[in-house]
Amino acid sequence: MKASGESASREIRSGDVALPKLLILFRSFSSRISAASLTLGLVLVPSTTALAQTSTEGGFTLPQVLSAPFPSELQAAPAQGRVSWISDAEGRRNLWIAELVQGKYVARQLTRYTSDDGVELGDVAWSADAQQIAYVRGGDFEAPSKPAANPAMLPEGVEQDIWLFSLTSSAKPGAATEPVKITSGRSPLLTRDGSALIYLLNKQIWTIKLNSPSKPSHSPSEQPRPEQLLHTRGNISTLRLSPDGTRLAFESDRDDHSFIGVYDFATKSLIYLDPSTDGDIAPAWSPDSTEIAFIRTSSGNDDYLFAPSRTAALPWSIRIADVKSGRSQEIWKAAAGQGSVFHSLASDNQLFWTAGNRIVFPSELDGWLHLYSIAASGGPATLLTPGAFEVEHAALSQDRATLVYSSNQEDIDRRHIWKLAVSDPSAIKPAHVTSGEGIEVHPVIASDNKTVFVLRSDTRLPMRAAEVTDQGHLTDLNPGSIPKDFPASQLVVPQQVIFSAADGMMIHGQLFLPPNAGSGKHPALAFFHGGSRRQMLLGWHYMQYYNNAYGMNQYLASQGYVVLSVNYRSGIGYGLNFREALNYGAAGASEFNDVLGAGLYLRNRSDVDPARIGSWGGSYGGFLTALALARASDLFAAGVDFHGVHDWNIELGNWNTEYDPGADPNRSRVAYESSPISSVSTWRSPVLLIHGDDDRNVQFSQTPKLAASLRKQNVHVEELIFPDEIHDFLLHRDWLRAYAAETDFFARYLKH
Repeated sequence: MKASGESASREIRSGDVALPKLLILFRSFSSRISAASLTLGLVLVPSTTALAQTSTEGGFTLPQVLSAPFPSELQAAPAQGRVSWISDAEGRRNLWIAELVQGKYVARQLTRYTSDDGVELGDVAWSADAQQIAYVRGGDFEAPSKPAANPAMLPEGVEQDIWLFSLTSSAKPGAATEPVKITSGRSPLLTRDGSALIYLLNKQIWTIKLNSPSKPSHSPSEQPRPEQLLHTRGNISTLRLSPDGTRLAFESDRDDHSFIGVYDFATKSLIYLDPSTDGDIAPAWSPDSTEIAFIRTSSGNDDYLFAPSRTAALPWSIRIADVKSGRSQEIWKAAAGQGSVFHSLASDNQLFWTAGNRIVFPSELDGWLHLYSIAASGGPATLLTPGAFEVEHAALSQDRATLVYSSNQEDIDRRHIWKLAVSDPSAIKPAHVTSGEGIEVHPVIASDNKTVFVLRSDTRLPMRAAEVTDQGHLTDLNPGSIPKDFPASQLVVPQQVIFSAADGMMIHGQLFLPPNAGSGKHPALAFFHGGSRRQMLLGWHYMQYYNNAYGMNQYLASQGYVVLSVNYRSGIGYGLNFREALNYGAAGASEFNDVLGAGLYLRNRSDVDPARIGSWGGSYGGFLTALALARASDLFAAGVDFHGVHDWNIELGNWNTEYDPGADPNRSRVAYESSPISSVSTWRSPVLLIHGDDDRNVQFSQTPKLAASLRKQNVHVEELIFPDEIHDFLLHRDWLRAYAAETDFFARYLKH
């Protein structure tokens, strides 16, 4: 619930984007508002510069603790031993690579975008020889069908374009070069010989021939013209080129069903693999390019969202199809009951066709998300990762012999990396790659089929790209990326806590104690993450939204708060039954038991003032914050709600356009009663509502509706609205402004 070098100034404005000053109006309907905020009815959120100059109790500023660049899209190149990632440094998004120089990995920055302009970077794709790398700039990667957001209000607007960077073997690390804008579109894929680019535009597949890397053209008039590869219905995604480069597989979503399509470049023909009324996803090529494995889920199952789904009437299956005839056969089917609902890995690929002609796949057969293996010809499945933990990210080596994955095995509130030799079924036993008190995620294997790269963090240092060397030692690829004034030494080490929810379920959390924890009673805050399919960890998070939240919790602790980050039911990491908790979300809001449990845990601590407990969270966490204030204002004295869900009957329609509250009155009644809006009559505590009005995840209409209802109850409401901003704020300065407003709000209502 996300500018290349100075030479590219033709495409974007260089330097900082000039913006009109933002005035933020806080509407107040309570006698408790301070006299200062009554002046002209306006509150000015400090600029980034002012925030950086403001001293704090904890000795560091909010901009400092959020200053480290955030890496994402770690990707191993198919050759040359290279690896790439995207770095977001205070809103300046750039593409980096690391490559071997005299036996040591050296990092270099490929692009030079210099502004916090809200323009995203993503969809990185390497050529087969690793001499070219494509990326997309602009657009909404989470909602690609929506127009590009423009929260910086750039007068020229924001387009979604594919850029190409050429890396020749003669180029030295750091050599001057620049990317070339190829065409509009997304999801680029380079052909096997690197002579053309395949991509998506307007739900269709397009292709464009490329100029020779040795003679790049910078003039749009000299670029070849794009051609639409085929004309077909559906929303196309998941482009997968065959190993021999002769065919292209893809998913075609038709709303209530989906197909796997295969396009043959030589014959210019399209075939759909065994089309049916079901949902076919996750195509995976065989090593010899003759077959495709895919997952089939039944369209006959109830897809009611934000409600528990432990079993499916029609279990999912794995099928293998011949790409010439299109005929398929089922090689495995989930049993009825536990594991019959497909739950995906947090990876681009769900099926891994190994060198030993076996398919590795995820399943919750034993109640935990694990990896299993089955022969491509069918037969019994073998559990590869037994135990009370869950697998999250997975990647296969180029030779298809080794699979690496992240999990919380033996460390339930962290992540570490493990390795499987999947080519030999008799030798399969997971081996440690990393361990300890850090967090390691998103593993990939270099083209040498043995070097492992990860993103890693710990309690004090945020995520950065690293190489795993001998005995699991981690070496950062860009050791100078963390700013010198980043306050790592001043951050607290969060403690694992396990407390009882109001109904007795045991809930995990992370406790942040202020530096002066031993001196008297402190104000306290319960933080609820979004998702809800998330898990906060004992360290900096691997998702940028929650990376920011972890930094904010550290900052709040430095300001004297006891902060409890709550891993409430319906989140990941603790098994199927915890994630698919009975009556959760729109089916009963059973997570409110965890909200109450968190508040009571804080109230009963000897170092907490029971009259000064607040809550905050975003998205699903905003829903729980609103629920806390609506149903337990006697326990939670104030709250900050970032773009929260306030009425499930509105939100459900955002994800299922065919949702009709009138079609099932009982369901819509339960959904309403599970919403904060249904309990406004008992809401008494002041609240700060923060929302971007171009939100594509939680409709902006939810916030005005709640605000109007609260005003009628004479509840104190403050607002911070970001024009043209989306759900996961694109502008770094908007995160700073939002967190500064939150800090000020809690200071006025909890630090008295």
